[in-house]
Amino acid sequence: MNQDSIKLTQLRAMVAVAESGNFSSAGLQLGVSQSAVSHAIATLEAELGVVLFSRGRHGAHLTPVGERMVQHARQMLDLLEVMDKEASLAKGLEGGQVRVTSIRSVGTHVLPEVIAQFRDRYPAISVALTEYRGDDGIEQALREGRADIGFTCLPTGSEFETIELFQDEYIALLPPDAQLKHAPLTWEELATYPMIMPAATDYCSLIIQNHLTQSNQSINPAYTITEDSTIVGMVMRGLGATIIARLAAEPLPADVQVHGLPVPLVRTIRVLTLRDALHPPSVYAFLDTLKRSFSCGTVAEGLGMKV
Repeated sequence: MNQDSIKLTQLRAMVAVAESGNFSSAGLQLGVSQSAVSHAIATLEAELGVVLFSRGRHGAHLTPVGERMVQHARQMLDLLEVMDKEASLAKGLEGGQVRVTSIRSVGTHVLPEVIAQFRDRYPAISVALTEYRGDDGIEQALREGRADIGFTCLPTGSEFETIELFQDEYIALLPPDAQLKHAPLTWEELATYPMIMPAATDYCSLIIQNHLTQSNQSINPAYTITEDSTIVGMVMRGLGATIIARLAAEPLPADVQVHGLPVPLVRTIRVLTLRDALHPPSVYAFLDTLKRSFSCGTVAEGLGMKV
């Protein structure tokens, strides 16, 4: 047998005749004439030196050796399909863009390391990052197709695929000269300080307020501040205390006192994608890089986070 003479068109014809049971139906399936199918099968049989089909009034039926040969033909065509998919994936990773949207603290302290690793592996793919102060903006960007991947800390609906990355604890920050009367910190002692808090509509403020309500506590802010860095700076200057997510407070000034809350509170950082969206290969490559970063601990451990 001259292996170089075997053609993919002959293998496709063989499989089509085996599935349809006659040459004319196989021709319709392949978009060629019946005579072209007959010629392809006859040529293949001549090259192999065996009869693949028995022909008769009731169509074409595989011979015993034809039964074995068609299995091999299907495997070869399946492998060709795999090659095509692999090539398509490689071409999809030679360019394009991944659009990421995130809460500010993750965008500031987590994503730079992940993006750097991603660019090392896929230098031709660009990354666009948009930050939102609230999770609702992140989810809406995904729904409207303005982003491919989102990072959030609030529970999401069934329309999203989610991966939990790590837990970020809420902490109390006290001025450098604060002197606790009781250790650990109590709600009553925290309430003796002017409280510097985000706006009531801020998503972190909502998490904190729900936690305080469950703990039968309340806070009347002395200051309402938008930016996390400003809140930390005011605590540093002795203007009051705050409750803040640790990641949002980074980098923490060395002199600011950091205390755990009387009743612990954490937020779970999640990555989400729209469940029914058709994502390009670059999106899956970014998610794979993200998982690798957290599985080897290069991101979470650097921030002291619990994965």
